[in-house]
Amino acid sequence: MLKEYIQGVRSLSIIGMCKNAGKTTVLNKLIAELNESRVRLGLTSIGRDGESTDLVTRTAKPGIYVYEGTLVATAVDMFRLSDITREIIYSTGWPTPMGEVAVVRARSDGSVQLAGPSMTAQLSALVDVFSSFGADMTIIDGALSRKTLCAPTVSEATILCTGASYSRDINVVIEDTAFSTALLTLPRQESFSEAELDIPMNGKIRFKRADGTVEQMKDGLTLAEALRSREYADVKSAYITGAVTDATIKPVLMGGAKLKGFELSAEDGSKLLLSHDSYEKLLIRGVRIGVRRPVKLAAITVNPVSAYGFHMDPKLLLDSMRAAVSVPVVNVESKDED
Repeated sequence: MLKEYIQGVRSLSIIGMCKNAGKTTVLNKLIAELNESRVRLGLTSIGRDGESTDLVTRTAKPGIYVYEGTLVATAVDMFRLSDITREIIYSTGWPTPMGEVAVVRARSDGSVQLAGPSMTAQLSALVDVFSSFGADMTIIDGALSRKTLCAPTVSEATILCTGASYSRDINVVIEDTAFSTALLTLPRQESFSEAELDIPMNGKIRFKRADGTVEQMKDGLTLAEALRSREYADVKSAYITGAVTDATIKPVLMGGAKLKGFELSAEDGSKLLLSHDSYEKLLIRGVRIGVRRPVKLAAITVNPVSAYGFHMDPKLLLDSMRAAVSVPVVNVESKDED
């Protein structure tokens, strides 16, 4: 059961490797399991979910079924597409293309459609709103390519969904999911103290020298230029605020700087938008990669059925994924995984 992996979690995000990875199936499974345990849920999304047909891929989707007492935050235009009896208990004032986001309490069991806020700061605030109205846990249903939801500032834990819809090649599914898992589960960085990271600086990159001095990288320089300059020859680590991309890292790899023992860190794993090639080359060059706030990846779920008309061997997919990652892997459609 999925609920055993998220015990004690106040907020949970569900993210996917692709469209039709099984996020809604996982969401419904969790809602049902937690209802049986009498966990009071708050439910919202980033993007739209719960519609019978995916608006992008035009493939069939399961609806979202909630139980009496569930708190739901969604745009007001979604009320007419939901069949629960509801009580509006809070207006957020946050606009969306489908109307203001409001919080309702379900007064009956039934289906809902979700269209929650688009900003991660608003999602963080919703966790507190739900809690103030009695929710024990908030679940945030994610959208394609919005892995920022798993940032610890948004949710305490994350479930990553993957499967046959990602690729027809099972090896590609395994390898790419394992790489995403590696980025999301990077360890805490060791170079900077919390106080040093809280020092206000205008720039995106801060350095720590061998003598312990922390300073902002000078304006007008790229990271590659700085690391091969004499001025920064004693820099032992760098912390990058915001996204860490190939555009920043590839010039470093090609720039001739001595990188063995260097530590590169970011806020959390969702900010590392690196290709597998760049990541592997950093490790080969002796770079340690860490994060300020490690992500708690509670589980990976696999869906062997593709929305595009083919499927993979369920046992092979499950066993191969379990061999490739160090977090629990579940096929929520299987009654006997072993």
